Amino acid sequence: MWNKPTSEDLKVIPPFYSTESTPLNQKVIYEHFFIGDCDWYVAEYDPEKQLFFGFTILNNDLEIAEWGYISFKELIDLKVSFLEVDRDLYFSPTKAENIEKICKAQGWLNTKA
Repeated sequence: MWNKPTSEDLKVIPPFYSTESTPLNQKVIYEHFFIGDCDWYVAEYDPEKQLFFGFTILNNDLEIAEWGYISFKELIDLKVSFLEVDRDLYFSPTKAENIEKICKAQGWLNTKA
């Protein structure tokens, strides 16, 4: 993985289930990982299990994009030819409703993105 988050970066992400009562569109997304047309948006983190909870879009297919668990180890190990998953260093924490790709996939009206 290029630009792997540090332990300090990961400490900022809320633990699993701490945002359970927050509507999906209001969840804060803390990290964005990508490779090719695949995106992973992270809202929660479990350091023991090395798992994220967030939104995944594979191959830019917005119809099958979904909220769920994401293995940090699998993201680290994922390579396609010479490419590796990268972390978006210019991404700032923002609500899911402010991320255009998530809004399109979820069918949310989005006037902010």
